[in-house]
Amino acid sequence: MSSRSLPVILLLPAFLGDWIVRMLAPVGEFTRFSLAVVGWTVASPGSWLNRRRIAPPIFTVGVASIPVVATTGMFIGMILALEGFAQFNALGMADRMGGIINSSVVKQIGPVLAAVMVAGRVGGALAAELGTMRVTEQLDAMQAMSVDPVRNLVVPRFVACVVMTPILTMYSNALGVWGAWAILTGLFDVNTADYWYYTGLVVHWWDPFAGLLKSVFFGAAIGLVSCWRGFTCAGGASGVGRAATSAFVTSFLAIIVINLVLASFLNELYYTIFPTGIRSVLG
Repeated sequence: MSSRSLPVILLLPAFLGDWIVRMLAPVGEFTRFSLAVVGWTVASPGSWLNRRRIAPPIFTVGVASIPVVATTGMFIGMILALEGFAQFNALGMADRMGGIINSSVVKQIGPVLAAVMVAGRVGGALAAELGTMRVTEQLDAMQAMSVDPVRNLVVPRFVACVVMTPILTMYSNALGVWGAWAILTGLFDVNTADYWYYTGLVVHWWDPFAGLLKSVFFGAAIGLVSCWRGFTCAGGASGVGRAATSAFVTSFLAIIVINLVLASFLNELYYTIFPTGIRSVLG
């Protein structure tokens, strides 16, 4: 009996099963790809400790990204100070804004913004670079010569993202704190001593630690997603463009989800380690 003669209701399980397989297959392939990258990173440090391999992605991911990340962090700190001053001043707490702004910057805003800038500037470039190598069959040629492209191409780029994203986060945090200080003390005449006093009162060492820990995971997600999109690229020049766009969009979504999960976990961990660690500048 042909499938056309079967009632539609009997074909629904087949359609549903086919849809589930098509949806889950990329997840399995990405998981296998990620395990291969992490496995080579741990088991074969020589694949990325080589100066000729690691120096170019370190420069591309880190050094070349410093201006845009630092500028973004500075202006975010300035904007937070500008937007929040009127409300806090009305409550008589303008001098305490340093602690509130800087706590938000080093824990949440700085790491997320730095990661988003890296995803936008570097993620798309990594996907386009590897995607071009895929559509021009350079990756196939490497495999034909028994050269593993994951070990030689992906691992150095992955390590560069993991190492440089926390460093870029520190630049973003520092410029965000400085930007808020410049606006509050230079434009609104908030006392500099009060600004730094309440910053020290509110910002615990755990806050920058939590932000930097998040940035490590953000960098890993950017490196894996971007390289995966490039490796699975197909369709010529238009496919390379789609891979670059998809790399940024997927990396951004991964950053948001990872931030939510880690924020919840790290908050619970903080109050487990420091049960009386609630700090407030409002009372």
